[in-house]
Amino acid sequence: MPQYPNRQFLDFEQPIKELYEQIDQTKKLAEKNPKIDYSNTLHQLEQSIIDKRKEITLHLTPWQRVQLSRHPDRPYTLKYIEKMTTDFIELHGDRNVKDDKAMVGGFANLNGETVMFIGQQKGINTKSRQLRNFGMANPEGYRKALRLMRLAEKFNKPIVTLIDTPGAYPGLEAEERGQGEAIARNIYEMIRLKVPVICVIIGEGASGGALGIGVGDKMLMMENTWYTVISPESCSSILWRSWDKKEIAAEQLKLTATDMHGFGLVDEIVPEPDGGAHWNYDKAAEILKQHIINSLNEYKNISANERINNRIAKYEKMGFWNEVTA
Repeated sequence: MPQYPNRQFLDFEQPIKELYEQIDQTKKLAEKNPKIDYSNTLHQLEQSIIDKRKEITLHLTPWQRVQLSRHPDRPYTLKYIEKMTTDFIELHGDRNVKDDKAMVGGFANLNGETVMFIGQQKGINTKSRQLRNFGMANPEGYRKALRLMRLAEKFNKPIVTLIDTPGAYPGLEAEERGQGEAIARNIYEMIRLKVPVICVIIGEGASGGALGIGVGDKMLMMENTWYTVISPESCSSILWRSWDKKEIAAEQLKLTATDMHGFGLVDEIVPEPDGGAHWNYDKAAEILKQHIINSLNEYKNISANERINNRIAKYEKMGFWNEVTA
């Protein structure tokens, strides 16, 4: 995990940056004055950083949570798989067009059990972001995901999907190859999978790009993530013809984990380390791992037919409506 000064700070994280700068200055003083003990001062500053991270997390606005979900230092799908599992074997290609680098997946050992992991992967630098298409999958990415799900079903292995995408790729070539059909097919097929399916929003959960791997027995949502039909910026540009109202849009979209849990669209909120998952990869992965293990244990002893019927009933009940009698 990158450490300061290479770490990037969001605008509301500036107080934390200032504390790190004070630590650097104190260490320089300690080098110049070796006879003076600065250890107590350094310890107090380090504790202040922990306290400040906790304080900031408690008072985040919806837009700030959106910003945290996109934090450049935030762990992505492959990092969670690396931290949570062993013996990960990545599988490639949709057996039709190509291997979409924005969608990754393969078998891994989770707590002694073989599990199929599938998720969107963003890049960690400029070159890899271009390679991964910023986590925006093409139709072949969703078809690869479906191929891996069917493979897991064939060998009776549970499936875990890790959702982190600003949306499915909206390019012309993606539409020509059937982007809408690929996502719709995944939704249809995931409802009917005979093995347990646990879905986790680990970052951005936008539109059909998230739904394409987001149908399962249980939906988990990490604390500083968002899940909605459209990004705050796009919503702002449609309603106000400008991105300047993105903070208002984020508030009105009710896209936070707390909102989604209240609406019944997600089943469980996964807490993050103080300040966000980008501050402690190991702790974030350990917390998520335990929630996934508990969820898999909850569904593994249910029969396939009952699991499918429960899944259908779960999604049929979503939403709010009124029936008007004639």
